[in-house]
Amino acid sequence: MNIPAKKKQFLGACPQDCPDTCAMVYDVEDGKLTKVTGNKEHPITRGGLCVKLKDFADHHYNPDRILYPMRRVGEKGGGQFERITWDEALAEIRSRWTDIIDEFGSEAIMPYNYLGHEGTINGLFVGDAFFNKLGSTVAEKTFCASGSSTAWLMTVGPSGGVDPESFAHSKYIVLWGVNTMTTNLHHWPIIQEAREKGAKVVVIDPVSTRTAKAADLHIRPRPGTDAALALGMMNVIISEGLVDDEYVAEHTHGYDELKARVLDEYSVDRCAGITGVPAEIIREFAREYATTKGQAIRLGVALERNHNGGQAIRAITSLSGLVGAWRYPGGGVLEMPLWEFPLNYDHICRPDYIKPGTRVVNLTRIGEALTEPKDGKPLKSLMVYNANPMSQAPEQNKIREGLMREDLFVVCSELFITDTAKYADILLPACMQAEQEELMFSWGHFYFTYNHKAIEAPGETVPNTELFRRLAKVMEFEGDDWQRSDTQMIKDYVNWDSHLMEGITYDLLREEGYARLKIGDVATRTPHAEGNFPTPTGKLEFLTTQADDGNFVAPPWRSMYTEMQPGEAVDKLPSHSEPYESTVSTPELAKKYPFSIISPKSHGFLNSQFANETTQQLRQGEQVVIMNEDDARNLGIEEGQMVRVGNDRGEFVGRAKVGTDVIPGVISASLGYWPGLSLTGTAVNCVSSDRNANLGMAPTYSDNLVGVSPANLDNISPGSDAIPATTDKTVVRA
Repeated sequence: MNIPAKKKQFLGACPQDCPDTCAMVYDVEDGKLTKVTGNKEHPITRGGLCVKLKDFADHHYNPDRILYPMRRVGEKGGGQFERITWDEALAEIRSRWTDIIDEFGSEAIMPYNYLGHEGTINGLFVGDAFFNKLGSTVAEKTFCASGSSTAWLMTVGPSGGVDPESFAHSKYIVLWGVNTMTTNLHHWPIIQEAREKGAKVVVIDPVSTRTAKAADLHIRPRPGTDAALALGMMNVIISEGLVDDEYVAEHTHGYDELKARVLDEYSVDRCAGITGVPAEIIREFAREYATTKGQAIRLGVALERNHNGGQAIRAITSLSGLVGAWRYPGGGVLEMPLWEFPLNYDHICRPDYIKPGTRVVNLTRIGEALTEPKDGKPLKSLMVYNANPMSQAPEQNKIREGLMREDLFVVCSELFITDTAKYADILLPACMQAEQEELMFSWGHFYFTYNHKAIEAPGETVPNTELFRRLAKVMEFEGDDWQRSDTQMIKDYVNWDSHLMEGITYDLLREEGYARLKIGDVATRTPHAEGNFPTPTGKLEFLTTQADDGNFVAPPWRSMYTEMQPGEAVDKLPSHSEPYESTVSTPELAKKYPFSIISPKSHGFLNSQFANETTQQLRQGEQVVIMNEDDARNLGIEEGQMVRVGNDRGEFVGRAKVGTDVIPGVISASLGYWPGLSLTGTAVNCVSSDRNANLGMAPTYSDNLVGVSPANLDNISPGSDAIPATTDKTVVRA
């Protein structure tokens, strides 16, 4: 007798750290997830998912998933584990943490989490309240957009900026430091709508990316000099009388000071010399931008990833005030819409639990914190979840040294045994998105998107929320809040009474799958046509009034903790300063390591996620090193040849891609590859410094000098199995 399969559909939401936050549809047959597609009704997703999510259903059934708690049985980093029960795992964590607290104090324990999941309840903030209650070191989470956030707040305040959907009505679009077709794919059709109506698209990027090749104009500044390009544009706009005088007078602060600096210090010729962009191109670009009303700038995260990244974003954002771009639908600047989402951050993170004076450790400096802490206080336990520092953090060799410490108790909650998870003492099994309830906000559009639990979780995997319910119980935290259901957390974490949530309820989100914040109509929205910037002056601040206490990290990136901020002095006006490492700032170092390296996001991976999936590896291809043909010729390097890239911090290998996609003196190698699946056991971030940018403690992934040389590994041909099967020595004992 044939019994028909039970087929169901559930509305879902992509959990990845991506601005698109796609609405999805889960197809389930007999309790198994069989297909994941984009929701055709969602105005951003429009039925399509990116290449990274092509096999998302199969991803849930990857045989390498961690399904049970495990304990390390071999040497640190050996990846040898044996299965234990949840009770055993929790008891060992409690015992070890209690002993550490008794001997070294609670700040010897630190969480290490980021956006391996971007959800409201399972993402960036999950665990914050727990660790704040525990009294641990506060983790400062500044991998992405923190520098941009500080610069944005200092200039326009917590504004959502231009609606990304309003770009369909823009007349002149500048994609500055963003590869939209790889990292913000669903924005591209909206940009194309504007283009079909006559809009011009300009891409500013040292690399000829997919997006740059599709643009009407591609401008290629030297890495780390974007502020100088923007300041040169300002010189043209001011000196040629292209300023919107009325808007500047009524809705900006500090114009006289800005004007004096720009005309005195930033001539077009000087800025051309700094950036490598010809002076006439700067002039023509500035004129077009200033005179084409309805001009929009999309800020890319890449802008912040050098010494002067924060001031670059201040300078670029200030351009919109000079020309009155905010007057027009589709005009202004887009950083991150997330500032508009009405989340109860203090309730989520519970900063009231943090004891005054609690130390802060930045996630990008974890190698230093584990090996040579500046305050002399050792870290004795690290709990890693939603993160993979051995792939994504700078100074990988220093991190490896720290994780090898026998006196460091490492707990890791993961989907797979990553390069970081191999160093865990206790491994805990985590859920995937179709196995849990979640509500997604977005840093790329103005929609809340709801995710239904569509299938049962395999083995003994649990959502992050359940993990912290169990930890709170074993640590004997008192109060009902610690045992709230996921549904109740969603209801508690959103300010449903906000005017932005008018007509939006939890039940509506469950039924419809998504809802747009009440921020105004896409075709007519002009949030700052009359000023109303959420800054202390109510104006766009060329001269910021928010730097008296120095550099700061926006509270959401540090558990809402406002003490112990970096505090370095900040120039209150936009300015240019050289990268930490360049032919100009460090000429002697440049003789040894002559190339600036850029490490952009991969097309086939989401940071390091999916980089262990065979199908995604094939789509992405092996690690390549993009070189200018003149540089390659001078080094005797040919297309397809294996090369070593390195500096005093480390080295990795890749296959040379020779041409004109990068300017001379620059190489590009995308990130996300797992070190343990490479020929050398390293990946691109081994060459990255852990220095931070000048605002918001942003990382400086694009501010490093390296050398390039032939690797003598030409027996490995493109498409072959470059990685021996014995490279990964992970052993799991059930």
